[in-house]
Amino acid sequence: MSFRAVLAGCGGMSKGWLTAIAESPLVGGRVEIVGLVDLDLATAQARAAEFGLSNAVIGTDLDTVLSQTKPDLLFDVVVPVARRAVVETGLRHGCHVLSEKPMANSLQDGKALVELAAKAGRIHAVVQNRRFIAGVRRIKRLIESGALGELSSLNCDFFIGAHFGGFRDEMENPLLLDMSIHTMDAARFMAGKVPEAVYCLETNPKGSWYAHGGAANAIFEFSDNVVFNYRGSWCAEGATTSWESAWRIIGSKGTLVWDGADHFEAKVVANDTGFQRELRVADVPEPANDAQTHGHASVLAEFLDAIETGRKPETDNSDNINSLAMVFGAIESAKGRRRVEIAI
Repeated sequence: MSFRAVLAGCGGMSKGWLTAIAESPLVGGRVEIVGLVDLDLATAQARAAEFGLSNAVIGTDLDTVLSQTKPDLLFDVVVPVARRAVVETGLRHGCHVLSEKPMANSLQDGKALVELAAKAGRIHAVVQNRRFIAGVRRIKRLIESGALGELSSLNCDFFIGAHFGGFRDEMENPLLLDMSIHTMDAARFMAGKVPEAVYCLETNPKGSWYAHGGAANAIFEFSDNVVFNYRGSWCAEGATTSWESAWRIIGSKGTLVWDGADHFEAKVVANDTGFQRELRVADVPEPANDAQTHGHASVLAEFLDAIETGRKPETDNSDNINSLAMVFGAIESAKGRRRVEIAI
């Protein structure tokens, strides 16, 4: 099945989208880009030239380009503050929509988009590409296998000195809203639990080049008495972690340590005697499906497959709003310096 698509937002992020569409065997030539939209016409024209999209309609007004091209899909790569209006426009034109994260700029907007997509009978999904990597899939399989026993906590460190420039330097809550959504979504996915409450302390450390909120510490309460501890900073110079964070996942029988890259170390108790129990190494299973380990390309393929088969994709907005609720729960907690219950 072939799909016609318009891409809105031709800034830096769009290059990764168009590369995955053009080059990934998972997408397999199933998408034709028939339109590009950006508030700056020259930016859209330059992106079209870069990817050889000479037949695509180029414009600055999304409604007009959608009317002209009548696509099946809208790829939403705009800044978060414009998300709701862009998704609403795509749904109104009968498009299935795949958005950059976060899925909305507020929890209220997120709930509205879930309702709008359901009423339109169209899919609105979110690019949570970091859950589509081998490490996250392997850890989820290990937890589900029961090798670690009953899950008790997930603990992660994210420390990167990221000098983006642009809108992130000026926005509020840049770490929590623009980056931690990946980590929170991965934690929720791996644990298979429901987020119930959070306490968060957000800071802007000395030397930060962000106007606000370059770092945060959060404690999440998940269902079944599972705790998720998050420590993060986007202005931490030196000794950086992986972009996927460094993880310690603890169960009643053992612990898994993952560096966010290729190193896994899982050890479980070997017997039930001694002051400190003897340990043995546990194998970390390979992903069940290699097609789900290619990041952005896997998200795109999952989105297309879901449309073709009439099911909801893994990152459908009706599921992803739970990760969004974690982010805005943490932001609300940080503002009020109090524990906040998470409810959709």
